[in-house]
Amino acid sequence: MATRTKAQPPAPHGADSHELIRVHGARVNNLKDVSVEIPKRRLTVFTGVSGSGKSSLVFDTIAAESQRLINETYSAFVQGFMPTPARPDVDVLEGLTTAIIVDQQRMGSDPRSTVGTVTDAHAMLRILFSRLGTPHIGPPGAFSFNTASVRASGAITVERGNKKAVKATYERTGGMCTRCEGRGTVSDIDLTQLYDDSKSLSEGAFTIPGWKSDSFWTVRVYAESGFVDPDKPIRKFTDQETRDFLYREPVKVKVDGVSLTYEGLIPKIQKSFLSKDKESMQPHIRAFVERAVTFTTCPECEGTRLSEGARSSKIKGISIADACAMEIRDLAEWVRGLSEPSVAPLLTSLGGTLDSFVEIGLGYLALERPSGTLSGGEAQRVKMIRHLGSPLTDITYVFDEPTIGLHPHDIQRMNNLLLRLRDKGNTVLVVEHKPETIAIADHVVDLGPGAGTAGGTVCFEGTVEGLRRGDTVTGRHFDDRATLKETVRKSSEALEIRGATTHNLRGVDVDIPLGVLTVVTGVAGSGKSSLVHGSLCTPSGAGGEGVVSVDQSPIRGSRRSNPATYTGLLDPIRKAFAKANGVKPALFSANSEGACPTCNGAGVVFTDLAMMASVAGTCEDCEGKRFQASVLEYRFGGRDISEVLAMSVAEAEEFFGAGEARTPAAHRVLGRLADVGLGYLTLGQPLNTLSGGERQRLKLAVHLAEKGGVYVLDEPTTGLHLADVEQLLGLLDRLVDSGKSVVVVEHHQAVMAHADWIIDLGPGAGHDGGRIVFEGTPADLVAARSTLTAEHLASYVGA
Repeated sequence: MATRTKAQPPAPHGADSHELIRVHGARVNNLKDVSVEIPKRRLTVFTGVSGSGKSSLVFDTIAAESQRLINETYSAFVQGFMPTPARPDVDVLEGLTTAIIVDQQRMGSDPRSTVGTVTDAHAMLRILFSRLGTPHIGPPGAFSFNTASVRASGAITVERGNKKAVKATYERTGGMCTRCEGRGTVSDIDLTQLYDDSKSLSEGAFTIPGWKSDSFWTVRVYAESGFVDPDKPIRKFTDQETRDFLYREPVKVKVDGVSLTYEGLIPKIQKSFLSKDKESMQPHIRAFVERAVTFTTCPECEGTRLSEGARSSKIKGISIADACAMEIRDLAEWVRGLSEPSVAPLLTSLGGTLDSFVEIGLGYLALERPSGTLSGGEAQRVKMIRHLGSPLTDITYVFDEPTIGLHPHDIQRMNNLLLRLRDKGNTVLVVEHKPETIAIADHVVDLGPGAGTAGGTVCFEGTVEGLRRGDTVTGRHFDDRATLKETVRKSSEALEIRGATTHNLRGVDVDIPLGVLTVVTGVAGSGKSSLVHGSLCTPSGAGGEGVVSVDQSPIRGSRRSNPATYTGLLDPIRKAFAKANGVKPALFSANSEGACPTCNGAGVVFTDLAMMASVAGTCEDCEGKRFQASVLEYRFGGRDISEVLAMSVAEAEEFFGAGEARTPAAHRVLGRLADVGLGYLTLGQPLNTLSGGERQRLKLAVHLAEKGGVYVLDEPTTGLHLADVEQLLGLLDRLVDSGKSVVVVEHHQAVMAHADWIIDLGPGAGHDGGRIVFEGTPADLVAARSTLTAEHLASYVGA
């Protein structure tokens, strides 16, 4: 008989041995030779206190190298048009796959950018209306508010063989409204904010910031132009003088023998102020612009941005303007009701995109919503849309705090989406602080132990259960739960909001108590920001001029900006150095006269290598200190300016607080930085190296200096570790105890539990929200359990 031998298992295939992403010796930013092994096709969460190095490892090392290697697969010609990042400072990176980054950067605030344009849904709608709309008005561009109608005719010379002139006509039908140029709003300048018409120019009629009566470049050009009488009150100008004063086209004039350009006041203001980003303006300039310029809905297109022709073409009685104004969940239903075989693939693709919005919890948005008005969490989820139905596998998806801006009710939905991406065979890397998302991880990497120079090492690597048992900051705080306060502060006064109708609010009446910590909460899209920013933070709102608003807009900063320049701390430091040494303050700025001439104050010298990555080397002349050698000879309190900028906030607070270096103005700013938990930052650290949470707190520190009775904070826990939230709650308590009223728009249950008063909006999002569903103390909310927020808060505090 034949004997049967036991079958040997097949030898593992060589391709199956690459199951890990290996990182060895990473030194980007504050990372200290970090080495980790990340399993592929699993969900890995990176956690740790804000500033511990999570983003440096995930985004600046793993994702950056993946994208750099992909760019290198293109030809040198194509690479010349692409960004050229340098290779991260790391010894070994193995097992990388194509990385798709979904970060929390707010979308651009270009007035022409909407939810529809950034997700391609609007492009598909335009094709749909160009095929099915009646009357037919033209190709897809005829429905685009970014495309102007063009008509031209004339002779053109074709340079081919025998040159000859050819008569040609050209016509393109666009959908742009000619009145507002596709913006939906028109600006109107309030002339009473520009000048006092009872005065003459020679009497100083201008009330524009910086326009002093003796200013050679501005005021004297108008007074000595010859177009107006400088000694006549403006209200008595003739019609011709008024036209020349306000609207004259640019023209050269002589003032004291110098040739200068004169133009009307309104175009001058538009170029000087309105063409600039408001966020980058100084506070008093921004306040002037907000007073002087009003934006009203375009009367011609009624805010739809579209021409009359584009609005006239309809499908089943619906125009493209009507479709874009619908909530996306309603638009998805309408699209499903269209059955036209000739455009079946288009309807399938458009319906899938719109369903993805609903699935991801953004069905309450409309395609016409300007992208710049989306919160950080909404913007991140909009970026996820294009990846949800992707058939690609073995991709590395990198998420930066995907639960930002999400109510606890919505976090479970986000978790399901992350798990679905993983289960399709993808590697999912998530930087996150919320325990609800950390809990679903297959693998956890905890960085720390502290922030900045005290971080940059791996404190734990393993399972969630191992993290819980581990003695790390995250492990110790993982199961922390704030408790409801036994006694809450009482308020005797309140800010009254009556009939609020911003966005989806339905005539909301609410009293916001003063002198206490008030939390405004509700599911994403319920109307929280509309209530607070639309009815409280405007100059004409319930809070008036006494409101200090800290929103989610990102702080701008290049590698030349640092905490000292951003907070205004450098000004008193420069003055102190100048006074002690009898020289000009400008010498102590690396962006001004004191800059090293070799590197122009950057501290590094860049060598441009075209399509290859630029090479940065420490400046040999100043050794990276950014200042001229002669400037470093001047000392204050025994330190030169580069040594002061190398100090941490905590060290500098002690340095400027006593002794010969005592500088009260600098000490006050440093105290505010320490209050928000940034004592470890160095004064000269470039802003572009700070994490999202650090930037948020830096911004909060600046606003703490503003004089106001009511502080409005929009999700201040963004980017904060569980341990940092405790410190934030302490800061909010100190603000209230000092006599301030604090209103916080927040989803974090620890902040809700700590509140004196809660205002809950809902019950749902979009047209299902916009109402007050609860007002009262956190204890009453938990006891009632009448809303989604109540259920989650009760579960959180264990009630």
